[in-house]
Order: sequence, then structure tokens, then C-alpha cells
Amino acid sequence: MKRIVVLGLMAVASAALAGCGAREALIPPSGKALPVKPYAAKEEPKAADLLAAPPQTRPARSDDLIESSQERRSDDYDLPPPN
Repeated sequence: MKRIVVLGLMAVASAALAGCGAREALIPPSGKALPVKPYAAKEEPKAADLLAAPPQTRPARSDDLIESSQERRSDDYDLPPPN
């Protein structure tokens, strides 16, 4: 019986938590303004500009593909561990 109550509460809590994920347009609260214009900026940034991530936060992916395999040269310092 206790297990059913706990599972029921978990189901209700997860349903309530799932309802919090509504996506709406982000706008500043009424009576509040956006942050002040940065010192070197020519114009005040809009809300969409503030939410866009600059390219430095998402660098381009670079995969170095091996097109031909080459045998590795011997490593003089690759010694077995001491016993």
C-alpha cells in the first residue's frame, strides 16, 4: 500500500514538473528595462541579441581524419613497468 502511494506521488510530481517546461517568448517584465548599452556598442542590444550565443561559445567541430595509416616509429622511452 505504501509503495502505491509513493508511486502515485512520484507520478503527480513528475507531471507537475513536466508542466513547467512551457516555452514562451522571453520578454523583460513590465516596468523593467533591458540591461544598459555596453560602452563600445553602437546601439542597445535587443533581447534576441542578448540570447544568441557568440561563435566562441560554440566552436566549429574539427575532425582530423586519418587518410592513410602509417607505422609508428619505435619509442626508446617506452619501457615496461618495473616489477
